[in-house]
Amino acid sequence: MYERDFMEGTRGTMAVDWEERIDTRRLRRERKERALERMNDAGLGAMLLLDDPNVRYVTGLAMTGGSGADHYTLLLEDGSVVHWDTADHASNQRFNCPWLDDVRYACPGLGNVPRASGSDSARRFLVDRMADTVVTALQDYGKKNVPIGVDVGNQRLLGALEDAGLDVRPGEASAVMEDARKVKTRDEIEALRMVAAICEAGFQRITEEAAPGKRESEVWGDAVRELWRHGAMVQGGYLTSGPNTWPKHQANTTDRMMRPGDLVYADFYNIGYLGYRSCYYRTFSLGEPTAEQREAYETARDNLYDVLERIEPGATTDEIAKGFPDMDGEHADWYGADEPWQMTTNHWAHGLGLQLYEVPMVWRGISPDHPIEIEEGMTMAVETQEPAGNQGVRVEEMVVVRENGVEVLSRWPVEDITVVDH
Repeated sequence: MYERDFMEGTRGTMAVDWEERIDTRRLRRERKERALERMNDAGLGAMLLLDDPNVRYVTGLAMTGGSGADHYTLLLEDGSVVHWDTADHASNQRFNCPWLDDVRYACPGLGNVPRASGSDSARRFLVDRMADTVVTALQDYGKKNVPIGVDVGNQRLLGALEDAGLDVRPGEASAVMEDARKVKTRDEIEALRMVAAICEAGFQRITEEAAPGKRESEVWGDAVRELWRHGAMVQGGYLTSGPNTWPKHQANTTDRMMRPGDLVYADFYNIGYLGYRSCYYRTFSLGEPTAEQREAYETARDNLYDVLERIEPGATTDEIAKGFPDMDGEHADWYGADEPWQMTTNHWAHGLGLQLYEVPMVWRGISPDHPIEIEEGMTMAVETQEPAGNQGVRVEEMVVVRENGVEVLSRWPVEDITVVDH
């Protein structure tokens, strides 16, 4: 395991002038440089980006979801960026985002607006006008004839761009952005370390609030308030207890009332800090856990750390996946499952970044036959679970791949179930 240097990692969340923290200017610059370098290597002269994480990666704008393609970005081979957004957002960006020189008003050619119009002629109008905005920008920069990648496969939009005479390369932009985003910069890694620390504040609140008679939703609400207090954007996660822990209750927090002897686990996934997403499980026990529950937890934890010890630069995902349980260890017979691909989300590792699931993926469902190589600087969440009688445990770590193994970004104690006295 990677050992941190002295004073390394997780400083405050606010801006200060007396120490270096996450450098957001450097973060934006290095991300854009990576995207631009890989775009040029791919022989593209421009990329039209509509996928929110790709837009944020290149622009630094806080993409929090919207009504569809009401924001999109053009990255040109000389490094110029044109961004389109709704009227209120674009006006705000012109004032607050001086690193963007060219912000224009978007036409929502995809998504909810054309769908809600109820009119096919309106849909054609919107997508054609959207394509016109892109063509106009390319003409303004003298780039209309360059190959242009598009990171969505919408045939109506691609057709409108081709009808306007553009050399459209569908699919290539997605591959470029995937390659740019799979290895993280130092500021991206620190943002993930920070969001792990914020999640731990949420876990602490769970230990203070969970008790017999409390509803799952009450305790989860207290934890979420703590996350927001630390500057996180909470766009996912759940807390579940007792019989809802095996199998997990549809990743939902319910109004179930907790009882003595319950296992409780929380998954802080899609908790964002500067857009970087967490995925972080921990298990709690209301009172001392039983021997069966402790044994189940030990199995889940050991499976997790078997995987972590296999991860290093140059390792391949097929070899790493062998650390996860086989179909017997997955309790596939309980589910009535026959193939590993039917056991999605139970035991796997997935990349973390501006999305919850990024490259790489380590999973017995795909990795044995479709391996890829691990690279230094990749960031991942590794998760396991195990039944304990009529309940279950889950545990997960957030890590970054270093030159000699992994650094564990998550710090909540993992050796044993966290006991909540009552």
